[in-house]
Amino acid sequence: MKLTLVDNLPFSQITVAYRGVTTTIDNILIDTGSATTILAADKLIAVRITPEPSDTLHTIRGVGGTEVVFTRQVDYVQIGEQQVPNLEVEVGGMDYGFEISGILGMDFLLQAGAIINLKDLNLIFAN
Repeated sequence: MKLTLVDNLPFSQITVAYRGVTTTIDNILIDTGSATTILAADKLIAVRITPEPSDTLHTIRGVGGTEVVFTRQVDYVQIGEQQVPNLEVEVGGMDYGFEISGILGMDFLLQAGAIINLKDLNLIFAN
């Protein structure tokens, strides 16, 4: 899968499926410094992921500060041809001051066997 550099950060596109409905999301940061995958709430409306009264809210911390998120287990997250089924993702506002729709974190990258080739700007998979 070809990566695109934006402000010297690697971005790609993913597909998310939830309850049989899929959506493609652009502007996803590939981030080995993030333990988990987080996706922008407004991008998940297409697959009908919205906050529910029973959701537990969590505060996460990162370089960009803190954010309140809820979690949802999706059918799968896919990048290129590589899918990770039943991935639990965090859903939040992602208002970081620049265009970003999500972060593909180590939870996905490890399960997928991702190999990041920065010389060729490719993401390939060992699995």
